[in-house]
Amino acid sequence: MIRVVVDTGVVVSAAFRDRTPEEIILFIVGSEDFEWIVSRQILTEYNEVLSRKKFDLTLKVLQHWSDIFDECTTLVEPDIEIDFPRDRKDAMFLECAITAEADYLVTGDKDFEEAQKLVNTTIISVSQFKRLVMDGWE
Repeated sequence: MIRVVVDTGVVVSAAFRDRTPEEIILFIVGSEDFEWIVSRQILTEYNEVLSRKKFDLTLKVLQHWSDIFDECTTLVEPDIEIDFPRDRKDAMFLECAITAEADYLVTGDKDFEEAQKLVNTTIISVSQFKRLVMDGWE
């Protein structure tokens, strides 16, 4: 089983039907070989960010994503704390990845580049994940 943690920015882009981020989410949830790993803190952030007024997503779209989170993610409870001063909000993704022994952390956030030395998880961009993982998976 290939375990994947997905950064909030990728989820937000997917919610707006941005092609590659949405493809990645659909690929992960549609494949028996992949598992989307989250923590309660990550789920809370996904829902809070998608609900921001500036995004103006309809209740139907918000419910759709909430259902995806409920049905298509695997919850872990991180048992470690990481001090990631570059962006403290990003620490929850690293903690989740380490706890779950995730294979990938998919993100568009450049702050994570500094975090690669903290985790065994491969921190990968949306385009790299599509090219290196999805396109080679049949």
